[in-house]
Formats: sequence, structure tokens, C-alpha cells
Amino acid sequence: MPARGQRGSSAPAVRPLPDRYLEPEDIARIFGVPLETVYQWRRKRTGPPGFRVGRHVRYHPQAVAEWAAEQNEQAA
Repeated sequence: MPARGQRGSSAPAVRPLPDRYLEPEDIARIFGVPLETVYQWRRKRTGPPGFRVGRHVRYHPQAVAEWAAEQNEQAA
């Protein structure tokens, strides 16, 4: 598979998810979307499933990976 940025590359490089719960900022960075988009996904219940820890929203890396795989299947 060609490295990111090389000609002929049709898919972005896949980075492994961290071994910790993810924050909304992590989700925005992973998917290359604005942070407000992550909050909209949560309000509309269309994004990866998150959970609250007190006032803070967190995402389980495996749940995010599964959600991304589902999005990829639906787009195909």
C-alpha cells in the first residue's frame, strides 16, 4: 500500500487507536472533522457511541473502530 501522500493512494493511512478511552477532541482528530461535528453526532445519535464520566464524554476505542467499520460498509 502506498504511503500517505504518494500518487495512486486511494485510502488514507490507518493509524492504530490509542489504548485509552478517547475524548471528543480525539474523535475529531481521528476522523478529520471539526469538534462541533463530533458534538452534533452525539446529539443526533449518529456518531460513535460515547458515555459520560461525570461531566465528560468518553469513547471506547473498540466501539469507535466498530462504528467506523459500519460506516465503511454502508458507504460501499
